[in-house]
Amino acid sequence: MRRATIDDIPAIVAMLSDDPLGAAREAEAGHPSYTLAFKEIDADPHQTLAVGERGGEVVACLQLTVIPGLSRQGAKRALIEAVRVRSDQRGSGLGKRLIEWAIEEARARGCVMVQLTTDKSRLDAHRFYLSLGFTDSHIGMKLAL
Repeated sequence: MRRATIDDIPAIVAMLSDDPLGAAREAEAGHPSYTLAFKEIDADPHQTLAVGERGGEVVACLQLTVIPGLSRQGAKRALIEAVRVRSDQRGSGLGKRLIEWAIEEARARGCVMVQLTTDKSRLDAHRFYLSLGFTDSHIGMKLAL
């Protein structure tokens, strides 16, 4: 696992696009919005865009956001987003190592909780997160703008 670089954008976008949900919402990797977003994420000390490598190739990614808050006596929490493992690497244990890395990173940054959302249609992802000790304790809601 390592912090992503701007050169990792094509591999990350390919993973984000590699399912029915992502295919409908992502653009070509060269789209300028990805470079702008990467630069904003990379400049924010509360954000970590991370990639996992195998054999010198980027095969996994996630974004970790540290959220300071007043609740829980001023506790920080971490939000895990955009978790992807390249399709030919799924089932190899890489996803588990990716999430364990994110949990340890959150702990090292002083977070008391790690949270994430996953689309209702991703039943395999639900089972995966439950197997790692996450609980489905809340209902996530979104409003498209």
